[in-house]
Amino acid sequence: MLDLETARAESAQDDDAAAPGAEDGAGSAHPLFRDCPSSVTFKKLRKRLLREMRETIEAHAMARPGARWLVGLSGGKDSYALLALLSDLKYRGLLPVDLLACNLDQGQPNFPKHVLPDFLTRYDIPHRIEYRDTYSVVTEKVPSNATYCALCSRLRRGNLYRIAREEGCEALVLGHHADDCLETFFMNLFHGGRLSAMPAKLINDEGDLMVLRPLIRSVEEDIARFSAAMAFPIIPCDLCGSQDGLQRNVTKQMIADLERRFPGRKQVMLRALANVRPGHLLDPSLFDFAGLAPASPTT
Repeated sequence: MLDLETARAESAQDDDAAAPGAEDGAGSAHPLFRDCPSSVTFKKLRKRLLREMRETIEAHAMARPGARWLVGLSGGKDSYALLALLSDLKYRGLLPVDLLACNLDQGQPNFPKHVLPDFLTRYDIPHRIEYRDTYSVVTEKVPSNATYCALCSRLRRGNLYRIAREEGCEALVLGHHADDCLETFFMNLFHGGRLSAMPAKLINDEGDLMVLRPLIRSVEEDIARFSAAMAFPIIPCDLCGSQDGLQRNVTKQMIADLERRFPGRKQVMLRALANVRPGHLLDPSLFDFAGLAPASPTT
């Protein structure tokens, strides 16, 4: 699933040959792309991200024609890119689902409440803005010397599941990318004692909603470049994302240091997540070790 290096090598010629075409013109693109850069560099980046998203959606059979998806929009670079690329695919007739953007205003201090409604209205994007003061709950329940992430995430996800049900959506779509997947793998390895990362598609615990991650093949660097070029009105996180000592930040730094010392190592690790050999691990629930026996000698 995550053989990014191979996929990029195979698509390099397509990117080089992809000169600005009619599909990129302002009149034939989603309104989000009316003022996007016209450079060949940006067009190649956009095409690569769209290709990776399409491959992920198709490989995991995410899109059921006529379904409705709730697209989580936090105001960060990843969720903006997610919404823009999904909207691009839908506008081109390549994504047969309805999209509903949703922001959960968690009551953080200094949160600019007008930014996302103004942005979504400007581009005629169907949306729902929901206010739930989870910030007060988190800061009340979590000690001041602890991090907020775990409780904040549970409260946010629970509210998004509720909204998805209320809106008749079959899936909650999130903006996690390949770097998130790799960081989660190491966090689970070091702190959880298990081998697991972020799947592209899963069913929630209640069994009534899918969670989809169409950007899981795309690297954070590409998404950051795309969001910067699109000049999205980024809203910084003043809750968990601004705390010091987060395990994810430590893990991110560790991976960055490995990549700096051994260039290309991150791509190798990402490939490994799609090349699992249960018989070379230690979990008897995944492989029938008890059933292993040498072949009977022939007589």
